[in-house]
Amino acid sequence: MQLQDRVALVTGAGSGIGAAAARLLAREGAKVAVLGRTEDKLRKTADAIRAQNVEVMSIAADISQPEPISRAVEQIIQQWGRLDIVFANAGINGVWAPLEDLTPEDWDTTLNVNLKGTFLTVKYALPYLKRQGGSVIITSSINGTRVFSNSGATAYSCSKAAQVAFARMVALEVAPHRVRVNVICPGAIDTDINDSTEKRRLETIQPQIEFPKGEVPLTAGRPGTSEQVAELVVFLASDAASHITGTEIWIDGAQSLLRG
Repeated sequence: MQLQDRVALVTGAGSGIGAAAARLLAREGAKVAVLGRTEDKLRKTADAIRAQNVEVMSIAADISQPEPISRAVEQIIQQWGRLDIVFANAGINGVWAPLEDLTPEDWDTTLNVNLKGTFLTVKYALPYLKRQGGSVIITSSINGTRVFSNSGATAYSCSKAAQVAFARMVALEVAPHRVRVNVICPGAIDTDINDSTEKRRLETIQPQIEFPKGEVPLTAGRPGTSEQVAELVVFLASDAASHITGTEIWIDGAQSLLRG
């Protein structure tokens, strides 16, 4: 097992990519703290990990607020004495709308969760990662990095582009401490994130584009799976990626090359 005796924190672990990554990190030997906003969803992820006879901790917290994240990290250290892997995955699509319809509150909500939440997660974990070295993996997106044609996704795309800049800055800062910081940029993945996306009047600004045979060339239009993304997370968390830092990796079946 690649991650035996290591400790991982996974945010947004109640479903989708976060849940799949938490399960696979545990399968590779890591003790896993699963963090999210919904206790019922976290319980399902934690139960699946316990079924693998792996230690797991479930923490309900809002990543956009400093105190809950600080307490969560301290709880992990009190329980297991170390932290080696941080998967800063939690995020929202937020409101997708023409700029005139996007309220300051809509903007703040998206940036607070996606960007500030990433900052807080890494900030409070960093002192413990620096003790022995470790790996930070941040979930960005094809939006804001390669794709700019999803009309109305301005706040979301800006938050995702900023995560890449954050990762590059921090990667250089913490490299002397043997802490690696990388970014994954998923395209269409079969998760439930779109269920909570609020779309307003997009028909007034969306270009009329039709992609032949779907927009994911590698799979004839089918989205990727959370498990495929989880495999990339485990790779970046492991020693197999020991010389990789400050890098973004797109996992999208060439979708962004077609749409970008």
